[in-house]
Amino acid sequence: MLLVIDVGNTQTVLGLFDEENLSHHWRIATDIRKTKDEYSLLVGSLLASAGLAPDDVRGVGVCSVVPPLSHVFLEMAESLLGANAILVGPGVKTGMPILYENPAEVGSDRIANALAAYNETRGPVIIVDFGTATTFCAVSGKGEYLGGSIVPGVGISADALFARTAKLPRVAVKKPATVIGRTTVTSIQSGLFFGYLSIVEGMIARIVSEIQFKIRPKVVATGGLADLFAGETDVIDVVDPYLTLKGIRIIYEKNAKRPGRIPPRD
Repeated sequence: MLLVIDVGNTQTVLGLFDEENLSHHWRIATDIRKTKDEYSLLVGSLLASAGLAPDDVRGVGVCSVVPPLSHVFLEMAESLLGANAILVGPGVKTGMPILYENPAEVGSDRIANALAAYNETRGPVIIVDFGTATTFCAVSGKGEYLGGSIVPGVGISADALFARTAKLPRVAVKKPATVIGRTTVTSIQSGLFFGYLSIVEGMIARIVSEIQFKIRPKVVATGGLADLFAGETDVIDVVDPYLTLKGIRIIYEKNAKRPGRIPPRD
């Protein structure tokens, strides 16, 4: 089994792959205060819940946008599982040309998403990731990472609206019955939901217009709120909540065969 870990700003998603099949997955809160030992206990209990032991894991792939936790999870992999992990980042082979002015600046989760989406579509693709930040990434028909855009996530905007205004309440992000709200709560929900939906539709239209793909790109959405927004627009073709995990698996397999990357297990 291959354990892949996607360390996000708000949540960390873990998945177990049996070859290319995602057999188990878990979502936990990201906590930079937790130590290697605490994460070892947590991951060990998750494996046990799936009827597995640490020795059943042949390798670990880690993708992290939280630098303080990157080495915590690498150390956890070595301590609990007895093997070094591959950390997605600069110097790791992906097989995808990164056409960024400085490729090292691209978030590892964005690269994993792009690689997984292109692996599925084998053509031009736009990825929308509804995470703590909402990111847009474009991949050419030749499998080149072209770049993208980053906007504050809908959750950040909702929190900021509550924190920076004296009278507006904190509300859940959900679709209201109408665009025109008739209460303060539904008015805020309308702005958050339909406003972000307009951002998604507008950004995708602008990306397509600017790049002028030879064929219409597929649009793949991932992240915690992907289902909520995808159901209200026809610009999103596919929702894949485990896109990042799939990308980490692909990157792991590309690097595990390189001499010296992963020590053999006894």
